[in-house]
Amino acid sequence: MGLLNQPVSLHAKSNLEIIGIRCFPWAVFDLLGLPSGQDGVRMFEHPIARLQSSLDRWFQASETAKALAEVKQYFLNIKTGITTDGTLLKAGTAMRKANGAMPVSQVAAAAHTTIRTLERQFKQAAGYTVKNVSGLIRFEQVRNHLWVYPDADLASLAHELGYTDQAHLSREFKRYSGTTPAAFARKAKRRKQTASNDFVAFVQD
Repeated sequence: MGLLNQPVSLHAKSNLEIIGIRCFPWAVFDLLGLPSGQDGVRMFEHPIARLQSSLDRWFQASETAKALAEVKQYFLNIKTGITTDGTLLKAGTAMRKANGAMPVSQVAAAAHTTIRTLERQFKQAAGYTVKNVSGLIRFEQVRNHLWVYPDADLASLAHELGYTDQAHLSREFKRYSGTTPAAFARKAKRRKQTASNDFVAFVQD
């Protein structure tokens, strides 16, 4: 689904079983064998579709663990043929540990490279700049928190996640989502009040 600025709603007539695979932006294109870019919706056929019939059999037999194991093994097999870029791995690890609240200069230092080299490699691998991905990592923390706790105090959340102040959090949130955190929280609260017993929220931390 790429980088998301809001939760995605999926609807089904009966049961819907989903296996979600979370990929970091600096690794996803290599993992899927796709050219990097920010060109919106992209339609493509991928070899992973070949797993559909066997995964369906596992689900029909209520063997979810075996379905997950098959998907995991599929990606582990792909990974063996990919050369891991240590610089991007170190940069990504540092960004995640800091929840996106780390200046580009510090990310470059953690990856033992220059800012210019890091930016070039990151843009080539992820299609985004280091600053953009850092901002999105931090935005995701806010979005996920408000989706689960819509009554959360925004000033406290801003302090906790390293924003300068609540106004800074609001500006960044609107930049990535097109709406304010307060409006998003109100929407999340309404959704919780109207959701049926079958409603499930998947939140990535």
